[in-house]
Amino acid sequence: MAMTATAREAQATTLAAIYEAEVAFVWRSLRRLGVHEADLEDVTHDLFIAVQRKLPELDPARPVRPWLFGFAYRLASDHRRSGRARREVLAVLDEVPDPMPAADEQLSTREAHALIVAALDTLTLPARAVFVMHDLDGCSMPEIAGALGEGLNTLYSRLRLARGRFTEAARRLQKERRR
Repeated sequence: MAMTATAREAQATTLAAIYEAEVAFVWRSLRRLGVHEADLEDVTHDLFIAVQRKLPELDPARPVRPWLFGFAYRLASDHRRSGRARREVLAVLDEVPDPMPAADEQLSTREAHALIVAALDTLTLPARAVFVMHDLDGCSMPEIAGALGEGLNTLYSRLRLARGRFTEAARRLQKERRR
């Protein structure tokens, strides 16, 4: 079905507004779902291309973040399966000192962030998605069910297990780092 010029213009405006308001959320969500920093820009671009194609299906009465997270979840899953996510880990060379003040606070924040990411990496992608959406992004379980196409009971169970595994992993990693 051909779109009128006015409809295309309205859709482009809506896409631009969604992009402007939610690109940081999408970026964080993809990172939390295990997409490497080097690939975030490309996967984010792919996500908004997919959003553009599916924009006519967007229900304006529903929140946009869970809808976008559904795209992020599927793209992160595809990205991990594709093999592009597998990389060699190179030795970290001496870092250039950060000129910002309060370096000890920045180090502490980076260490905490690295611990959280490492603990998230221990979760399966389905468990990670529910955990991130609910506990980190504050989405309701019905919103998550709609975004991921899963039943509520399944998601509640997955969230409970993910919380336990995340907590265990965080404690274990914290002990290992203290040694």
